[in-house]
Amino acid sequence: MGCIAVGATIYFGSENSGRQIQEISEAFEEAHALGMCTILWCYLRNSAFKADGKDYHAAADLTGQANHLGVTLQADIIKQKLPVTNGGYKAVQMGESSYGKIDDRMYTDLVTDHPIDLVRYQVANNYMGRIGLINSGGASGKNDLQQAVRTAVVNKRGGGMGLISGRKAFQKPFAEGVKLLNAIQDVYLDDAITVA
Repeated sequence: MGCIAVGATIYFGSENSGRQIQEISEAFEEAHALGMCTILWCYLRNSAFKADGKDYHAAADLTGQANHLGVTLQADIIKQKLPVTNGGYKAVQMGESSYGKIDDRMYTDLVTDHPIDLVRYQVANNYMGRIGLINSGGASGKNDLQQAVRTAVVNKRGGGMGLISGRKAFQKPFAEGVKLLNAIQDVYLDDAITVA
């Protein structure tokens, strides 16, 4: 077939995540044996990740943990939603139940609520950036060009390596989609936009 890469998605926290982890781990091992690259979409899916009326599916700490699990499965590139909040672990703790060991300093000393810091936290969970992070451009809507450029800048300044735009570009008239993709490329080609 001429393939050079294998891509897969794990919905961490879902009912099927255990099976997905096992199957994708085996597929990635085989792909690497064949000299192929592996890309893993590390998404969260669990109703418990919504607490007190807030959705933590795009929290830096929870998505960072998903990224870490993804890199331990030997993904060469991690694709993750752009983080928009933090504190998911703290929010989903229930009584004595714990989803992971946390230290309050990870919220007070290691990261701020600034979008670049939140991406930096995701990158840190990718073996300190040794495994590349690409963020998604989000759903298509108003101001897609501005949102895509902003997301690309945040990703690049946070240490990420790219952006998948998907619907933002491909659900548009051809010329408009190309303009959006070129604007994203310009961010990554611009040496003046550096890691913060």
